[in-house]
Amino acid sequence: MEKEIYIHVTKEETKAVVLENGKLMEIYLDRSFQKRLAGNIYKGKVANVLPGMQAAFVSIGLERNAFLYVEDVRSNNHEKTLPIQNLVREGEELLVQVVKEPFGTKGARVTTHLTFPGRYVVFMPDLNTVGVSRRIKSERERERLKKIAEEVRIPGRGLIVRTVAEGVSAEELERDVRELHNLWVLVKEKAARKSAPSLIHQELELVSWVVRDLFGEDVDRLLTNDQETYEKIIELVQTFEPSLCSRICLTSSEFAEQFDLEQEMTKALRPKVWLKSGGYLVIDEAEALTVIDVNTGKYTGTKNFAETVFRTNMEAMQEIVRQIRLRNLGGIIIIDFIDMELPEHRSEVIKQLEEELKKDKTRTCVLGLTQLGLLELTRKKVRPSLSSLLERSCPYCEGTGRVLSEETVSMNACRAIRSIADQEDSLGILVEVHPTVAAFLIGGGGSHLRELEEEIGKKIIIKGSDASHLEDVQVRSLYSKEEIIALSAPVRQGEILDVEVEDAHATNDNDGIARIHGYIIDIENGRDYVGQRVLVKVDKVHRTYAKARILER
Repeated sequence: MEKEIYIHVTKEETKAVVLENGKLMEIYLDRSFQKRLAGNIYKGKVANVLPGMQAAFVSIGLERNAFLYVEDVRSNNHEKTLPIQNLVREGEELLVQVVKEPFGTKGARVTTHLTFPGRYVVFMPDLNTVGVSRRIKSERERERLKKIAEEVRIPGRGLIVRTVAEGVSAEELERDVRELHNLWVLVKEKAARKSAPSLIHQELELVSWVVRDLFGEDVDRLLTNDQETYEKIIELVQTFEPSLCSRICLTSSEFAEQFDLEQEMTKALRPKVWLKSGGYLVIDEAEALTVIDVNTGKYTGTKNFAETVFRTNMEAMQEIVRQIRLRNLGGIIIIDFIDMELPEHRSEVIKQLEEELKKDKTRTCVLGLTQLGLLELTRKKVRPSLSSLLERSCPYCEGTGRVLSEETVSMNACRAIRSIADQEDSLGILVEVHPTVAAFLIGGGGSHLRELEEEIGKKIIIKGSDASHLEDVQVRSLYSKEEIIALSAPVRQGEILDVEVEDAHATNDNDGIARIHGYIIDIENGRDYVGQRVLVKVDKVHRTYAKARILER
């Protein structure tokens, strides 16, 4: 498998992408106005303690207070976790580290168990244990690394040996440990001088983080479009693995265009993902969990239905893992595969899913199938998902993804018309709505408008406005005949108009339809001009529509 990392730098944004066999797999963003917080260490002050939630809120100088759960509080009593009220008190100053970015209305999640990740080890000053990454499979290598870690660690301090340390020498591990210990000493000294709330230590910016955590022997090339970034990467890599410098390349911005990265990012925001076979996925990110639904779509497969389902699920499984990494989905993830009758098919899909997930550096746990046949898995949520970085909730639908239908809005307008007719003694009523809602209010041939006027005993003027949101309804009273006449029709007989023929007429086969503020212009012989702009002359003006003909060009 060919693996590449591309870092695209502009004035406003740094973007790092991971490509596997030319396919976009992961995206990391760092924007000048949207800094990453995970890994930062703050001196915070406990704002309030909540015994009922066994948590506390800590002020760390951000817009929202950080959330500190009882299990994330360091205790001198290692036998049993004490209640939160016995561990912290309001007004107390704590040294905390961000483990989860703020998201939506939630503040950052913090811990008092500080960790300092290096190239080869993670230094844990509050623990007294040594561990080795589970991704290192060789037992002999695991034992070697654990022995070295025991020898080079600071007495009383903990270490976790990272996957990239496989095969490195004791000297390299020891250098990494010493650098991280020195950093810890500096953090303690700075914390002693600063008052809460304040930032004590900032995690590496994106480029340095990518070099430390993503760039290794498994990466064939690391490319960037920026000369300054290229020089910085070379300098960083020379300090720990000079042999990797030959894999670092300076390229042009055309590299991003070659793989159509912007288009791929846009696709990663869509709920529907098509598979090559014709099947598709529907990905729904909710507050509590993410649901992924698998569908056969256009794929009819072979004569064997069970085999068709199995093949679709196998193809979907690979794309699901890619989408999880690409969109950086975290927390609880539920996958609704197409029902498989054969147990061996279910086992194979789960087995291959677990195998594909091993390529993901973020910790994921496959929990298995529920009684309803849904596959449950969890993925550590550290950074915001791609959608939360690039999108915001719709201000109109407030994140539901749905708006009221035209029929519903027209019913709301009818209620508003009746209400104002009962309350005010006016000659008429003006209603301004979206053009599609106006069509419902007027009805076929103006039938519904006539019925409504007869019911309330007043003239009703319906005006469609493209500037109106679909759900907006503006209703006001009209008190003069002159105003009613002026508003009754937006066109006059004999007037020449430049209009776009929007659609064919529903009943007159040869005619076309144009609209001006929702008012219909019936264009004689306009069917062949749908989608084009034409000059028309108004021959006759009616209450709810006008007749017009196309002028010779």
